[in-house]
Amino acid sequence: MEYKTESLTKYLDDLSARLAAPGGGSAAAMNAAMAASLVSMVVNFTLGKPEYSKYEVELKVLLRKSNKLKNDFLDLVDLDVAAYKSKDPRKAADVPLMLARLCAEGAKMLLPLIKKTNLNLISDLAVAAIFLESAFSAACFNVDINLKMLNDHKLTKAINKELRLKAKLIKQIRAQVEEKVGKIIRG
Repeated sequence: MEYKTESLTKYLDDLSARLAAPGGGSAAAMNAAMAASLVSMVVNFTLGKPEYSKYEVELKVLLRKSNKLKNDFLDLVDLDVAAYKSKDPRKAADVPLMLARLCAEGAKMLLPLIKKTNLNLISDLAVAAIFLESAFSAACFNVDINLKMLNDHKLTKAINKELRLKAKLIKQIRAQVEEKVGKIIRG
């Protein structure tokens, strides 16, 4: 089954059922897809507005990137289910690792958008930052549990180092986005 083509209700019914999959990894990917969708929405509402016309080229690039990320995240919703069902811990670790990497890439889009998008939707960028950080954190837990089953200390060390650096980055971005958006909203 491909959840990306099913209704949200079907996905949530299966997620809440007594089924082995979908589970937390798939849910994290869905959360990330919602974050990318929010970014696309903000950009779509900004494009064509005269006061943001000087950013039009950059906004169109970011829109393509956020739409691609949304589709990549949706693919990971289904890939996570397949990896879990495969019973292969390496595959089960690779999918959340891809998710974590993509979440970090998605987070990098947020700060440049704050001053270049419709201020009436600026809170949605903060929501996207929170969703991306939570999806990243969830992905890290899924990487950890599957790496533990692999019992490959060299691989585990290398991946953990990469994820620690990305965690620092994504936490910094989320904090900066929240601070900047908060100042715009609250004055």
